[in-house]
Amino acid sequence: MAVSRRQLLAGGAAGVGLAVAGTVPTLSAAQASPVPSGQPAAGGRPFPPLMDDPAGILALPEGFRYRIAARAGETELDGGLGKTPGRQDGTGVFSHGGAWRLIQNHEITPFSSEFTVPFVDGTVYDHGALNSGGCTVVEVDRQGVRRGERVGISGTANNCAGGQTPWGSWMTCEEIEIKAGDKWSAGGHSGTYEQNHGYVFEVFPDAANKQRPQPIKAFGRYAHEALVVEPSRERVYLTEDASSPNGLLYRWTAPRGVKLGPGVGATLAPNAGKLEAMKLLMDDGSVLPDLAYITSAQLGRPFKVEWTEVPDRDATTTPVRKQLKPGVDVTPSKKLEGCWGDERGAYIVASFAFGASDLPADAVKHDGQVWYYDYAAETLTLVTYFPHNAATDSADHAVKYQDLYFDGPDNVSITPWGSLILAEDGVGASHVLSSTPGGATYAIARNQLFFNGEFSEFTGPHFSADGTVLFVNIQEPGITLAITGPWGHYLG
Repeated sequence: MAVSRRQLLAGGAAGVGLAVAGTVPTLSAAQASPVPSGQPAAGGRPFPPLMDDPAGILALPEGFRYRIAARAGETELDGGLGKTPGRQDGTGVFSHGGAWRLIQNHEITPFSSEFTVPFVDGTVYDHGALNSGGCTVVEVDRQGVRRGERVGISGTANNCAGGQTPWGSWMTCEEIEIKAGDKWSAGGHSGTYEQNHGYVFEVFPDAANKQRPQPIKAFGRYAHEALVVEPSRERVYLTEDASSPNGLLYRWTAPRGVKLGPGVGATLAPNAGKLEAMKLLMDDGSVLPDLAYITSAQLGRPFKVEWTEVPDRDATTTPVRKQLKPGVDVTPSKKLEGCWGDERGAYIVASFAFGASDLPADAVKHDGQVWYYDYAAETLTLVTYFPHNAATDSADHAVKYQDLYFDGPDNVSITPWGSLILAEDGVGASHVLSSTPGGATYAIARNQLFFNGEFSEFTGPHFSADGTVLFVNIQEPGITLAITGPWGHYLG
């Protein structure tokens, strides 16, 4: 049935089947659509129940185990530079000889964490961003046993997620909108930023002397979350986790004849290529005002997408998302978070949409959406949907029955078997989820650490290329875990 914007805005849920009917799904039954055309559906088996960890850190299914690859404030940085920084977020995993190298974002602003990324010559972007974020490079052996850790980039701020490139580097994203000259104050300290922030930077897993701490201004300055480089190396897709108004999905297109490669991004002119923001079209040609209007009734239905060029990508006077009008120029979304690509398209997560702030009054609350953007068809399809559970409105993050529900998917990656791994950042218990569009969603790990009044979010889930180790972080108190077990039996 064709769906128009008028039907959605008029509260036409009954007429077009947009109302969510039935009970809220439990751990093994998140609603999902058929797999996007041409995408693999993991065969797999249901994971067994999670077993409590005697150490009180990570519950796993029987037959699985974890090692701690890094722990903020405890494990050492190479060269006597101090301890592992905290607030690990997006993580890329790279093969290096007989080892794995993890490039880890640290989502830190000046003095917002006890353990921060130290300045190292050749890696510093902004000397005014004291005791702030950046990336470290953690090396482990093939079983996840720690070998060392060094600084990849420093003097950046609030490094959230990012994305791996087809040529084997990591793009780290600043989720912040700060200008040179802005003051900061935290932990009894104060200072002044010397550079603009809100950019993407490239970080290399191998020789440190490759690092060039230069922002890729062509990709725009805004509250970046994550990105995907199209296999053609001519386009990049970027999510924005922001509010007042909600963030946007962006596409950057390279100048004619230019293909991205190692170091190319930082040498692009600030206005190189074209930066555009997404608008989703309804059947009548109107522009959807927000992704929250799309619910489980539209699972598996491709929506046509067009793109609107950004007037001032460096946000000289006005934040980028405020330069464009929702429902006319663009379709925003609350909590646009992780994204991860395959050969044909990119999976994009909207973590949740509820509460009065930044949610249109007639939109539908939800506890998570996973979308698939098809590069060639230029369509966006809802592939997994978490209906809103009223319990997630609770301010009590310790409510035990929250362990019965999924909510707040955040970082995402694709497994070697073609399914998805999602990290929860919701209310109550936090899980790492195995999710197959067109199939069930299972919990494969649960955070048992109740830290500062809540179960801290999981971040940066990413398999080693051979499928033997799943790396994931518990952001607070800052632990990187290497999980091994019979992954292929359940995901293959």
